[in-house]
Amino acid sequence: MLSLVISNFGSFVGKKSERMVVYQGEEVIEEVPFFRLSEIVIAKSGISFSSDFLHEAVERGIRVSFLDSSGKPYAMISSPYLTATVITRRAQIESFGDERGVIFAKIIAVGKIRNQMNLLKYFSKYIKISDQQNVLPQLDGIVKKINNSVRKIGEIHGSKVDEIREAILGLEGNVGREYWKGVKLLLKKTKLKKREHKEAKEPINALLNYGYGILYAKIWGALLNAGLEPFAGFVHVDRPGKPSLVLDFIEEFRQPIVDRTVIALVNKGSPVEMEDNLLSTKTRNLLAEKILERLENKIEFEGKKHKLKSVIQMQARHLAMFFRGERKYKCYRFRW
Repeated sequence: MLSLVISNFGSFVGKKSERMVVYQGEEVIEEVPFFRLSEIVIAKSGISFSSDFLHEAVERGIRVSFLDSSGKPYAMISSPYLTATVITRRAQIESFGDERGVIFAKIIAVGKIRNQMNLLKYFSKYIKISDQQNVLPQLDGIVKKINNSVRKIGEIHGSKVDEIREAILGLEGNVGREYWKGVKLLLKKTKLKKREHKEAKEPINALLNYGYGILYAKIWGALLNAGLEPFAGFVHVDRPGKPSLVLDFIEEFRQPIVDRTVIALVNKGSPVEMEDNLLSTKTRNLLAEKILERLENKIEFEGKKHKLKSVIQMQARHLAMFFRGERKYKCYRFRW
């Protein structure tokens, strides 16, 4: 099953028999059987599609996600019948007011922190011998500080998530500042001044935000497929139009999927081109290709080899089972 990103201005997406066809003017630039597709991401303005294509996509359970030029998702189309699960959503909402919400919030925080620490360790292995004396001691100090925060999460107690949210967010903020100091050390030639989340004009931040946008759409779809409510989160506060569970659940996958891809891309010398303070179409296409390749990678998970994109869906279903009281939940841990 494939995820396809379409990002060429002026493209038209249509249906021809049992295939999705992408046209650029009169030329066919992509043709894929519907049965091979799991998701289509429209990642550029000026792309149009036919109602026949859309009807076929939703009937087959293929999500169609839309990103703006900075990578921020602004819409998703899927069949309303694929997620008609009431029991799971009721259990999820009930979990907000009991110990399940507390357990999940702490698990997510620990998983995120461990993955940040493990990503720094992973890239430490590839630091040149000439740089090791200067960089490795600094990275080692950062990793130790981050590791201490894992213990502090365990010391946070409460009967419902509202009582512990502030403490968790405070610790995550402290760890985040240390983590991005480490990422700065890992980036060889390109400098990252500070982490910018919205409308970033600096190339590294723009890459990260665009990559998170692609992952964000994947996470949202996985939660819907598992019968969960994307707008009912735990660590992230509920606000109108804010899919807070998506923002919670994405935390365990940012480092192994997006951060790893962006750091590797930059350190290998791939050009990062900006046009009008946005990533160029060429750069967006390259990053999307690398993110999708990473999602196709097979990793060890629960004693077997699975593609990373399959692990995301498995974890979403495990989370639904956790809320229903059918199993424990463990974060996916990035192995370095």
